[in-house]
Amino acid sequence: MHNFEYHLAIDVKDAVEQLRSDDEAKIISGGMTLLPTLKNRLSAPSKLIDLAAVRDLRGIVINGSDVTIKAMTCHADVAAHDGLRHSLPALSQLAGGIGDPAVRHRGTIGGSVANADPAADYPAAVVGLDGVVETNKRRIAGDDFFVSLFETALEQDEIITAVHFKVPDVAHYLKFRHPASGYAVVGVMVARYGAKVRVAITGAGPHVFRATEMEKALEADFSVKAIADLRIDDTQCLGDIHCSAAYRAHLAHVYVGRAVSHILGA
Repeated sequence: MHNFEYHLAIDVKDAVEQLRSDDEAKIISGGMTLLPTLKNRLSAPSKLIDLAAVRDLRGIVINGSDVTIKAMTCHADVAAHDGLRHSLPALSQLAGGIGDPAVRHRGTIGGSVANADPAADYPAAVVGLDGVVETNKRRIAGDDFFVSLFETALEQDEIITAVHFKVPDVAHYLKFRHPASGYAVVGVMVARYGAKVRVAITGAGPHVFRATEMEKALEADFSVKAIADLRIDDTQCLGDIHCSAAYRAHLAHVYVGRAVSHILGA
């Protein structure tokens, strides 16, 4: 591990000032990705700015059809929140399937979204549930937030403060889980808002993406049959030691169908 300076931020303003004072500084929240990369000398920030003491960044607020989850809220709290289980069970179920208990009690929604791991679960929720990422400077639509592999629309001096979700009429998240890490080899979020349908796919490509052809087909006929002949373009997908791009595309199609089937109660 390389040497670095450590700063425990007292509030968001303090953290932003520290970021602006050093271009090589990094924010640390749960540290589920950053700490392993530091240990393996794959990252060498000059300063770590810890948000652990910023209590204003923790909590869940449900206001009718709007759900706000503050950035330092851990996955376990999202999974266990009674109000969320009632109003948006797809999101609490997603959080309950991240990693293992140790990861869920340490990892945070803001850290996961900012890290933009291509196999992370939360990006499917941010895009599939018409989410908005709030920072210290602005609000960014989920559709515009994830740019590329581990790359987001965040600027150097931006810190995620909360993530907002719109409660759908119905939704379901389903993933093909990697047996060791729990990451999504492929994960799909299917959500219906009145006549509109959103289908977000994580794990398959360099970043989360929407299956727009499937969305249109499901808007015309919300059934498994409606998407039976549709396929995910495997040029959008990644191949690695776990499976090929073509297999990930196939998995995505199968899991969208299973999510639709679950929503229909089949």
